[in-house]
Amino acid sequence: MSITRQPYRLIILLAALVAFGPLSIDMYLPSLPLIATDLAASEQQVQLTISLFLAGFSLGMLFYGPLSDRFGRRRLLLAGIVLYMLASLGCAMASGPGQLIGWRLIQALGGAAASVLARVIVRDLFPLNEAARVLSLMQQVTMIATLVAPVLGGYLMLLSSWRMLFMVLLGFAGLCLLLVLRYLPETHAAEARGTSLVNAFKAYAEIVRNPQALGYILCMGLTFAGMFAFITASPFVYIQYFGVSPQHYAWLFALNIGGIMGMSLLNARLVGRLGSQRMLGFGARLAAGSGLALLLCTGSGAGGLPALVLCVLLFVSVTGLIAANCLASLMSIFAGQAGAAAGLAVAMQFGLGTLASAMVGALYDGSPWPMGLVVGGAGVGAFLAFRLTRA
Repeated sequence: MSITRQPYRLIILLAALVAFGPLSIDMYLPSLPLIATDLAASEQQVQLTISLFLAGFSLGMLFYGPLSDRFGRRRLLLAGIVLYMLASLGCAMASGPGQLIGWRLIQALGGAAASVLARVIVRDLFPLNEAARVLSLMQQVTMIATLVAPVLGGYLMLLSSWRMLFMVLLGFAGLCLLLVLRYLPETHAAEARGTSLVNAFKAYAEIVRNPQALGYILCMGLTFAGMFAFITASPFVYIQYFGVSPQHYAWLFALNIGGIMGMSLLNARLVGRLGSQRMLGFGARLAAGSGLALLLCTGSGAGGLPALVLCVLLFVSVTGLIAANCLASLMSIFAGQAGAAAGLAVAMQFGLGTLASAMVGALYDGSPWPMGLVVGGAGVGAFLAFRLTRA
């Protein structure tokens, strides 16, 4: 029986595909020092396995989106998962840092197919408001994976070596492959596909020339960038500046993930009644308000750590709500080029996130102010981008 007739099973499978990215990064983080020691690698080389993964992930999305508009979703999805599995095995067998870096890049190129095409399949199967609801529910499952991944990675390190982490990722991808093969049919009908591969990639120019579409992409990407700025700066701000213990920091960090899950659930419940655009307006205003409040708090020191934690919680919590509504709305505008639209939007997310991470690192002066500046700027930018979507 097709899983498309069983919505909640479909949501779990698609969320598992979207989780390829966070699982591939978060489960791997506790093992970085041991990998450096085992492979006689420098810290810079090991960190390169993360930055190149993010670069490959973004690049892959830019290709899979238009290709899926031309050739369909299923074959590309299966090919991407197989590539991810082969690269995971390569990572597990790597004998030096160069090999690990190379296999991680290939792993990212394979995983990008799962992440972007799962979102596009939602657009194939559901109308606008329902697509926003489904994307929000998928966010719930993905956030649970994000919470569990570092803990699972830590315990796996106690039981075995870091190589076992990649074997677990291989097994996870293999299970997803079997489920897609067995239950997920092609969702992009042949008659709805374009006839030219060149035109499929030309869709990018059409998308960025559309002010409303650009508004959705930037609103989604800038809030994601603000969250990345927080992720980059928060260990130094919380632990070094405010003297929070590493254990307490972990709980404060988890609070934000709980906020994302809560807001995503709220969106799933209300979007059918209020509409995607109204929910997006709520999220954009909250991102701008909390971002500006964080900038004020970090610049003046008002409210101390509790005020900072609250502002960050409000900002980070709406990232999932904003992403779901922006992506659903964007793909509804470009229904015939949904793959290109999703690929561009999610790649822009990671690109802006990487830029924000670099900015907050370059500006860091030992105080929380650079984090407040980048997050506040991202929040205001997201609200201005939202205004473009009202055209």
